[in-house]
Amino acid sequence: MRDHGLVETTAQLQDLVGTLAGSDWVALDTEFMREKTYFPQLCLVQVATPDHIACIDPLALPDLGPLCALLEDPEVLKVFHSASQDLEVLYLMTGNVPAPVFDTQVAASLLGYGEQVGYARLVEAVLGIELDKTQSRTDWSRRPLKAEQLAYARDDVRHLVLVYQRLQEELETLGRTTWLAPEMEAITRPELYQPRAEDAWRRVSGHKRMKPRELAVLREVAAWREEEARRLDRPRRWILGDDLLLLIARVRPGDPDALQELRGFPKGIGAERVGQLLLAVQRGIATPKEQWPALAARARPLTETEEVVADVATALLRDLARRQRIGPEAIGGRRDIVALMRGDDDARLVRGWRREVAGRELQRWLEGRSAVYCDRGRIAMSERGAPASSSSVGP
Repeated sequence: MRDHGLVETTAQLQDLVGTLAGSDWVALDTEFMREKTYFPQLCLVQVATPDHIACIDPLALPDLGPLCALLEDPEVLKVFHSASQDLEVLYLMTGNVPAPVFDTQVAASLLGYGEQVGYARLVEAVLGIELDKTQSRTDWSRRPLKAEQLAYARDDVRHLVLVYQRLQEELETLGRTTWLAPEMEAITRPELYQPRAEDAWRRVSGHKRMKPRELAVLREVAAWREEEARRLDRPRRWILGDDLLLLIARVRPGDPDALQELRGFPKGIGAERVGQLLLAVQRGIATPKEQWPALAARARPLTETEEVVADVATALLRDLARRQRIGPEAIGGRRDIVALMRGDDDARLVRGWRREVAGRELQRWLEGRSAVYCDRGRIAMSERGAPASSSSVGP
């Protein structure tokens, strides 16, 4: 594997991208900082194929144009682990979501390595290599980067190449490559990485305990905070904390003194910003009742009998997952089972590979078309009225 070192100039980046352009796939990782900013600061991009590896320094480059061409190439598969944060960072930096994508964390869940398995644990499970994580909390924005930082960064993407190859082979052997496609399409939708200020209230911790009238105010003040955080490039909590937003929505202060007397209100926020915040409060108060935000209606609680049915269905799902050597959480949880019980057309268990693996069998049992029984210490199923040996869940 040729090491191209640290790429710090446009010429070096063009040379690297030209070298990688003929690859069918490329493994990528990013290092970024966002503890003190609203927007993540991309500090390093690592790329590798079986033949090439490099670290790209975005802080030294005027732009990432040549890299963008590679990320947007529909003929080149981009491999990440736990891709969502990397995709968000690259989207905000380049304006496009890299695609197509292969997420080794998702692939691992379809192969029985566990749901949302961490990278270090996956590398150890697949390759038998224990990663050195001493640089995981390093400040990637400081320059120059140290040799040990770059070694750590290179190793992450170097091992990702091997992990991808192994997982891809396992998926092909088990006939599960098609399972991954809809999962990957779902995480590459641009709208996932385009937060709207008017929806910011939904991310405020504790908003589900608010009354509809209070939610109208919360929506406006949360939108104001979101826009301020973007404008100043500061974390939301540095503008106003969630607890303070909830308090403002409940009290609905009408003048600067009432606002600034609230517990926890920051000092020195400035008269102009205080005025803007009060205007947001007033907009919320003036919102007509029919335009108040609405929380999703709570589902009817299960009856005692339905709880028992859900318990049995959960056990069946676990056994079906065991047969396929998949973690049951990768197929679905209790919420998915309840959705299936209630005939929800959007239930995950009625679509795609989840239906093939577990949903169809569960639906047949829920509809009374099959029976479950214990056969020598294992769960088994058969058609209603058919001989008990006709169908079995256990191996």
